[in-house]
Amino acid sequence: MAAGAAAALTFLDQESRVRAGGVGSLQVPAPVTMDSFFFGCELSGHTRSFTFKVEEEDDAEHVLALTMLCLTEGAKDECNVVEVVARNHDHQEIAVPVANLKLSCQPMLSLDDFQLQPPVTFRLKSGSGPVRITGRHQIESEEDGSEEEEAELCPVLPAKKLGRRL
Repeated sequence: MAAGAAAALTFLDQESRVRAGGVGSLQVPAPVTMDSFFFGCELSGHTRSFTFKVEEEDDAEHVLALTMLCLTEGAKDECNVVEVVARNHDHQEIAVPVANLKLSCQPMLSLDDFQLQPPVTFRLKSGSGPVRITGRHQIESEEDGSEEEEAELCPVLPAKKLGRRL
């Protein structure tokens, strides 16, 4: 490794220790719990939209991670456009088409954990479906006693040498 790179890594290592509360101690954040629940809804000619929302009083962080959209039994060979209505980084409502499904050429689409912050509305913009939307509702929350605790690091002891027998 070049001397400049080694010096930079040493600096970053020391800097991260200082930010964590010094060389001999480490700031430990409050424990965080992560719960994950299956999510699913169906859009059709009878139910053209579905809104996923959480209670406003809830302090936990909620994420809706979409995994798949697929046509289900009874779908016609027509274009089914699914649109997501959510908020952007400026908290303005935007509508974006995320899928165009057709039974004969693309009956399903993998979204690879496409993450959205609630509230989120799904709309069947065209077609009659039925379109099934699946994913996970993830909830991250801090446990009670959210004060940071300080923990001392245990010293690193050298390894014991074992005698070799031949």
